Amino acid sequence: MLRDTLFIARTDLVQLLRQRESLLWLIVMPVLFMYFIGTVTSGFGRSSGDRRDAITLRTSDRDAGFVVDELVRRLEAQRYVVRRATTDEAFGKATRRLRFERQAGATGTVTDEVLAGRPVRLVLEAGDDPMGGRYHEVRVSRAAYGLVADLAVIRLEGRTPSGSAAQEVAGRPRALRLAVRTAGRRVVPPSGFSQAVPGIMVMFTMLVLLTGGAATLVAEREAGLLRRLASAPISRGSVVTGKWLARLGMGIAQLGVAATVGTVAFGMAWGGSAPMVAAVLLAWAAFNASLALLLANLARSVAQMAGLGVMATMALAALGGCWWPIEVAPAWMQTLALALPTGWTMDALHQLVNFGDPAASAWPHLAALVASALVIGWAGVRSFRYQ
Repeated sequence: MLRDTLFIARTDLVQLLRQRESLLWLIVMPVLFMYFIGTVTSGFGRSSGDRRDAITLRTSDRDAGFVVDELVRRLEAQRYVVRRATTDEAFGKATRRLRFERQAGATGTVTDEVLAGRPVRLVLEAGDDPMGGRYHEVRVSRAAYGLVADLAVIRLEGRTPSGSAAQEVAGRPRALRLAVRTAGRRVVPPSGFSQAVPGIMVMFTMLVLLTGGAATLVAEREAGLLRRLASAPISRGSVVTGKWLARLGMGIAQLGVAATVGTVAFGMAWGGSAPMVAAVLLAWAAFNASLALLLANLARSVAQMAGLGVMATMALAALGGCWWPIEVAPAWMQTLALALPTGWTMDALHQLVNFGDPAASAWPHLAALVASALVIGWAGVRSFRYQ
C-alpha cells in the first residue's frame, strides 16, 4: 500500500509540475507580485519619525531675515524638507505650501514686522486631505510657536533678538518634559517586503492548489482516468492518499520557491523562530491540499473548480491580511481575520517574523491549521469519487 501511495504521489506531482501554467504561477507570478506590492507599500505603516515630508515656503525680498531662517531650521527639526519658492509659478506647483501674510500697508520684512510686534500670519495650505492637513498643521504650529516663545524669552532677558540668540535659547534644557511610554509592547504593522513576501506566499499557495491542484483532479475524473485507477490493483486509500500527497508536495514547492526568492532577492528575514515558521507553512500547505481534495470532489467541471478556487482565494486573502497588514484594519476586520485560515497563518507569521514573539505564540495557530487540515481531509476522503 505504501509503495502504491508513493507511486501515485510521485507520478501526480511530476505531472502537476510539468504543466506550463503551474510553472508560471509557481515561479514567475509570485515574484512579480512580491516586487510590485513590496515596492508600492515600502513606506506603508511607518511611523512619522521615519518620514520626511516636503513643504514649500513662499519667499521674496520682504520674506527675509533671521526669523524666516530660524523658522526654516525649526521646520527641518520637525522632519520637513523645506523648499523656498521665489516665484508664484513655482509656489503654485507645490502640493504643501507655506506663505506669510502681513498687515495691509506693512513695508518691512517679516523679521522687521515680528520684532516690531505687528502681526504676521503664517498660512499653511496642505491639500484636500483633512486628516493629513491637521497633522501638518500641528507640526508647523509647533515650529512657529516655539520660535515665538523663544523670541519672548530673549526679550524678557533684555537681549537683542538675533538668530544666534534664538538658537541658544532653543538649545537650553527644558524645565518641563513630558515622558510618553506605550502601555505595553508597541506593535508596528509590517510594510514593504516584510508584509508582501509572507502575504504572497500564503495567497499563491492557496491559489495554485485550489485551481491547478484541484482542477487537475476534476479533469482526470472527466477524462475517465480515475475510473481506470479504480480497476487497477490499487486500493482506494492509496489513491486518495497519493493524490493528497502530490498536492502537498506542490504546496511545499510553492512555499520553498517563494521563501527562497523572498530571502535572496528581497532581503526577507525570518526571525529567530525559523523551525516554527516552517511548521506553520507546512501546516498551511497541508490545509490547502485537503481543501483542494474536498472541493475537487464537489465540483462538477474544471471551469467551475477554477472559478471557485479563484474567488475563494481572493476573498480569504483580502480578509485574512495577505494584501495589507490586518493590524491597520478596523477592529471588526481583525476579529474576522482570526476566524479564517488565512488569518491564522498571517497572524502566526507576523508574530514570529515581524514582531519577534517566541515560537510558543504560534502554537494556537498551528493547532487550528492542523485540526482543520485533518477534518477537511477526512471529509475529502469520505467524498472522494472515481466518476
